[in-house]
Amino acid sequence: MNNKSFTLEELANVADGEVAGDKQLEITGFAPLETAGPGEISFLVKAGQVDTLADFKGSAIIVPMDIEEATVPLIRVQNPYLASAKIHTLLLAEPFVAKGVHERAWVGADTEIPQEITVAPMAAIGERVTLGERVTIQSGVVIGDDVQIGDDVVLKANVTIGERCKIGNRVTIHSGAVIGSDGYGYATDNKGFHTKRPQVGIVQIDDDVEIGANSCIDRAVYGVTHIKSGTKIDNLVQIAHNVELGENCLIVSQVGISGSTTLGRNVVLGGQVGVTGHITLGDAVMVAAQSGVHNNQKAGVQVGGSPALPMKTYVRAAIQFGKLPEMGRTLRKLKKEVAALKIRENK
Repeated sequence: MNNKSFTLEELANVADGEVAGDKQLEITGFAPLETAGPGEISFLVKAGQVDTLADFKGSAIIVPMDIEEATVPLIRVQNPYLASAKIHTLLLAEPFVAKGVHERAWVGADTEIPQEITVAPMAAIGERVTLGERVTIQSGVVIGDDVQIGDDVVLKANVTIGERCKIGNRVTIHSGAVIGSDGYGYATDNKGFHTKRPQVGIVQIDDDVEIGANSCIDRAVYGVTHIKSGTKIDNLVQIAHNVELGENCLIVSQVGISGSTTLGRNVVLGGQVGVTGHITLGDAVMVAAQSGVHNNQKAGVQVGGSPALPMKTYVRAAIQFGKLPEMGRTLRKLKKEVAALKIRENK
């Protein structure tokens, strides 16, 4: 159980905020506005919602800068949503507890096991694997031969890491994800038979990446499928061979990225976006949910639709699409009127 407490001033320092009220007030937990109680802090995203604080029963609240006072002490910040995430994370943080390697786990020859590690029962670690400090490996995890894993990594239940792949520091991979499965590559002869192309590359995942449950990242045909630092990948995402994702990308659920495509920094792909192969999306490109991207996109653009269009064009087209039944009725009416005019002209 978490028995930690922090002063309001300490929490404000974490969130780059300023305190209005008792700086030494002790905070022990985080809760929603509706359920917060004594000792707990919550947050308010918009100043226009300040009236909702009338019934607030918590001890303090994180608010936007333009709220100057309330019935409880405040932490005033530029971005309450971001500040609340930082503070909540701090309040929940627990020190790593090394439980060692469970007797029912399997570890291959020449694998380096550090002192600070937790390996659950029924995990399988291959030969010549390198493991960093404070790594947590839950039940059912399978790690192939010659894998390299950095410090403070968490592999949730039933994760699979294929041979020779590289995982950086502070990476979290959620249950059922598969890293380093074969890419989808076949050569077809003139009779329609398919011959599999060998997939001999690796996957490299850099520091501070999080990968959602049941996502799949394919190893490269040659070279590297590369997920760069700070990128966050949701559940049920497919990333094909030789894809490169830049730093701090956000990839939402059910996205599919085809082979040899490159994404720049801070690219955002909404849910169910499909991206074709061998194209480049520049830095900070944003793609609306359920869109299909078939060509290169310049840095900073926002696109939507399938095929993807500039966002303003896509929105106008979507509005017109909703009007198609009415437009169809109008067109049929006009056709009848034109036909009637022609009949009168021919008499």
